[in-house]
Amino acid sequence: MFITFVLLALVAACNSKPNDNVASKNAVPAAPVTPSTPAPAAPAAQGGEPETTTMEVNKAVMVTEDLDLGKPVPSIPQGLTQIERRYRPDDGVGRTFAVLDAYGEPTPDGKLHISMHVSSEKPGMAELVFKPTGRVLWRARILPSSEGGKQKNLTVMIDDGTGKTFLVDGSNNPPSVLDAKINGRSQLVKDVWPDGAEREVTFVYSACGCPVKAMVRRVGDRTVRSKDLPVLFPDDPQAVAVISHLMRWQ
Repeated sequence: MFITFVLLALVAACNSKPNDNVASKNAVPAAPVTPSTPAPAAPAAQGGEPETTTMEVNKAVMVTEDLDLGKPVPSIPQGLTQIERRYRPDDGVGRTFAVLDAYGEPTPDGKLHISMHVSSEKPGMAELVFKPTGRVLWRARILPSSEGGKQKNLTVMIDDGTGKTFLVDGSNNPPSVLDAKINGRSQLVKDVWPDGAEREVTFVYSACGCPVKAMVRRVGDRTVRSKDLPVLFPDDPQAVAVISHLMRWQ
């Protein structure tokens, strides 16, 4: 997979519309910046498994489940390893969806409550399956979109501490995010991000154009995540490597 650090227009990156289908009794639409027209909910699940729902390419849903993985209750990264991604693309090549982020916590009865932000990438069948039992957590038929497939480019936005967000300009191939220019300004990111300050950083790297957010603190000439969750782009390790290098998390 080829990853290019290209920064897109802010409005285009944030206004892409996730799907509003309810994928199962525990799946709800991922909240878009500009809401789309709600689609009918999927039929009620039978036998604990979801009915097959439909969604177009370049859309998203949030799949939420309580998983029984024994005690001690595992972490979200550990829980993700127990969820199999099954793809059956119409053209027989590649994958049909990707998990963009995941978060959650233990429940009072000792289960792992997990929410996964899922983006549809190409036509075909898609499933999330709980490995220990084989139970299908989410199943969808992904349909072609009139927009066609979208190229995925990494976009980074940072809040400035006043409730506004600026777009990071990576056109000069900066060694780190702090050395990158701010789009439309002469300043660098390090000029407006004080040492020790915590900021919300938004990453976009998906077919749906959905934002993935992380809380990050500047520490000298690098940054560190101030919260472990959400897990970022678990299905795109190369994107994670680029982000980690850019943010100097490594």
